[in-house]
Amino acid sequence: MKSEDTPFVGGPLDGRVLPVLLGPTGHPPKVYRVPVPDEAGGEPTVLVYRRVPAGAARRFGLHPGWKYEYSEDGTAGRGDEGGFRNLKWPWSKPGGGRNVPRRDDLDE
Repeated sequence: MKSEDTPFVGGPLDGRVLPVLLGPTGHPPKVYRVPVPDEAGGEPTVLVYRRVPAGAARRFGLHPGWKYEYSEDGTAGRGDEGGFRNLKWPWSKPGGGRNVPRRDDLDE
């Protein structure tokens, strides 16, 4: 798999550049979670970083890459979880399921 050296800004990883695996589109993940083990053996602390453009768009609108910014409140903002489960399709109904009558209902 391909990886890209990505800088981290803010939080405990401030100033570090770590290799981050790229997805099928060639971009790093939108949210990067780093579990930090607890010294007392308890629940690990999870540091949350959000992907943002590394700088302003240059010629032809191409940005110079990505960087991760620390999220102090532990959330990644909008689209925190990501994935297909949170997508709102235009044909989806608010109540879930389809409103197609069953064959049993048509025979009556």
